[in-house]
Amino acid sequence: MINPYTLPDGDVQISFSGGRTSAYMLYHILEANGSLPGRVKISFANTGREMPETLDFVQECAQRWNIPIIWVEYQRDKERRKNSYRIVSHNEASRNGEPFKELIEARKYLPNAVARFCTAELKIRPMKKYLLSIGWKHWTACLGIRADEMRRVKEDSKDRWVFWHPLVDANVTKADITEFWKSQPFDLRLVNANGLTPKGNCDMCFLKSEATLAAIAKEHPEIAEWWIEMEQMTKGTFRNNRNLKTFVDFAQRQEDWVFNETGYFCQADDGECTG
Repeated sequence: MINPYTLPDGDVQISFSGGRTSAYMLYHILEANGSLPGRVKISFANTGREMPETLDFVQECAQRWNIPIIWVEYQRDKERRKNSYRIVSHNEASRNGEPFKELIEARKYLPNAVARFCTAELKIRPMKKYLLSIGWKHWTACLGIRADEMRRVKEDSKDRWVFWHPLVDANVTKADITEFWKSQPFDLRLVNANGLTPKGNCDMCFLKSEATLAAIAKEHPEIAEWWIEMEQMTKGTFRNNRNLKTFVDFAQRQEDWVFNETGYFCQADDGECTG
């Protein structure tokens, strides 16, 4: 039986999001293949809106497992008016949304659930530009998608790469990831909520639930301020024409609240409601 973590032939890019799932995948690829050949590149795309714990986790994985991880950031080439990238280290990495803000300034409008250009411009294209710059022509892109999230599985690209989903092939689920990290000598220092990491990846991403965004805004008002600033700068909104400042102000006034399935945000007892 073929080990699902055995490297395919040719050049391979392993996408490391900085979360527990992709780190689990990376660990098992290393276990199955030993030291990785030069034709394999491990990449982490930093948007500047990751939590500090995520950046530290990426660095710790690299150090503990003795592997090179390429940190890539979006960068706007203002002279040539085109998008570019830069290679950074853990210490040099943006921590206040600088790459994301540059992209928004260039586009002059905000991404949202329908127009998710942030993923392509901040993560996919910078890494593609880097790989092309080192002479790659075609490659396999390894993604950390589990067997219990098949909706995220991508078909083979018509561009430069084909996708590889080893966690799907290995039938790995959320529960497997949780159990694995319980047995490790280190972990991502962000709360694991039933196998999910609410503060993981882009801190107040518009795809996160309103309950998650409200909790983050209450605990980290300084994070919410950046997202509010972007809305005010563009006179737009990230979520369904709903002003983030109004939402955050409301969330911060609440003591105890509940969310129902229709998305209404209500205080549990005699509080305000908004829908």
